[in-house]
This record gives sequence, structure tokens and C-alpha cells, in this order.
Amino acid sequence: MSGVPGVAPLADGQFVQEREDPGPGEGVVARIGVDPGSGDSQFPTTESVVRNGVIPIGLSVLFGAGVVTWLGWWGSVLNYRVPVRHWVRFVPISMPVVAVLGVNHPDLSDQPVSLVPALVMMTALVGIGEELMFRGIGVQVFKRAGLSEGKVALWSSVVFGVVHVSNAFGEGTQAVSQAVIVSTSGYFFYLCLRVGGTLLLPTLVHGLWDFSLASNAVGATPKAIPRDDPVDRAPGRPDRAGDRQAPHRRTGRPSRRHHRRPGRPPRRRALTPRCTRGPRAVTDVSQG
Repeated sequence: MSGVPGVAPLADGQFVQEREDPGPGEGVVARIGVDPGSGDSQFPTTESVVRNGVIPIGLSVLFGAGVVTWLGWWGSVLNYRVPVRHWVRFVPISMPVVAVLGVNHPDLSDQPVSLVPALVMMTALVGIGEELMFRGIGVQVFKRAGLSEGKVALWSSVVFGVVHVSNAFGEGTQAVSQAVIVSTSGYFFYLCLRVGGTLLLPTLVHGLWDFSLASNAVGATPKAIPRDDPVDRAPGRPDRAGDRQAPHRRTGRPSRRHHRRPGRPPRRRALTPRCTRGPRAVTDVSQG
């Protein structure tokens, strides 16, 4: 043992930090599906965030926008004018303050320059897509079904939590608690819609809230160990990067002539005299 909590020894006297218990940002990671790699960060590289987060979530936003366009609900989705009590205005004020205070500034400052904008774009798309789907289409579906405003708030929040239960499959009772927490946050986003009268306000609050959660899933060592790093190879295992077979010039297939096993010296071909063509060459050989 290394004597330091959370650190495991490796070969050649090197150490690597072990992953700790799941933090508050695990829900965002499970929702997006980013591979954490070998570091203690749930968002190891900018490429993984863009590939597994920005691109698929952006496509889902386009799908939701297409559904709203097909239904012809843009006017009622973007503008939701319902009377609200004065104390409810505290919700869209307190949530951004709590989100800003919860941002993990120390670990974010240690990340690559391109990773933080990628996280901002990813969480902003999460806010746009989910608010368009649940506080946009979902609220309108329940509203047009004739439900009262209280039931619209209730059932849109319940659906929001049930959809996120799929992120917690295999966790037992924790899935239920996560659904309750997500449903509660969905109700707060609905109150933001009521106060603002437009879908823009819950979208901004939702994106900021998810960025705060994602920042707490960013560790001090964001980069995963590369495949050609000596730590990733077993002790005594040679680097096989130079043992690859060279392709044949005509067929493009690996040529056995260039392949040899590691540690074995190359075979040398014996030099034999080569006879040249023509009568003069025959005369020269006979004279020799």
C-alpha cells in the first residue's frame, strides 16, 4: 500500500489515483454517457465530451425542434403566460445563485483550455433539449388534455423524473431516490417557466445547474493514460510499435519478408555470383 488514501501503487514505483465514491455530477455523466477513461475525471478529454455529449445531444435538440415544428406549437411552447404568486419568484433567483456557488472552480482551472467551453456547450444543449421536451412539449400535452395547472406541474415533473430513472438501472433503491430528486428539480424548472413566462428562463437555469453538477465530476487528472504510455504496459513487455509488418507494395497486405519476432536477429541471405547474359559472360566464366 502507498500509505496515501485513494492512491494505488503501480509497477516501477509509480502511482495512480483511484476513483472515489460517485459525486453529485454522476447523474450528468450517466445521462451523457461519457467514458471516464483511466483518470479520476468523468470528462477525460475534449474529444470525448464532443463525441459522446455535444453531438448526440445536439441531434436530440434538432429532433425536438422538428417535433414542435411539425405540431405547430412554437408560439405556445416559447411563451407560457400563467398567473403566478410573488413568492414563486424566489425560485429562479435562488437556483442560479446556488449553481454558481457550487461550481468546482479549482478543478476547472486545471483542465485544458478547450475542455471548459466543451462542457459549457454540452450542458447548454442539455438545458435546451430537456426543457424543449418536458417544459415545452410535455406541458402543452397536459395543458391541452384539460388538466389543471397544478396537475400539469405534477405530471410533467413526474415524467421528467421517470425518464431519468434509466440512468440508475442496477443501483437498486438509489434509482428511486434519484427519480424523486430529478422530479423535484423538474418542478422547480416548471416554476421558472411560470415566473418568466417564456421557455428561455428555465433553459438558462437548467444549463447553468447542469454545468455546476458537471464541474464537480471533473477531477484533478482529467487526461486518460494513453495506450503507448509505459504505465499502461506490463513490466518487461517490449514496445511492439516497431514490430509491425510493412505492407506489400502491390497487394497492400502485410509482407512476411519484413516480419520478425522480437529479440531474434534478422536472417542474412548468402551472396552468390550472378551470371550475366550473353556470349561474353559465358567466355568470362569459362576463363575463370
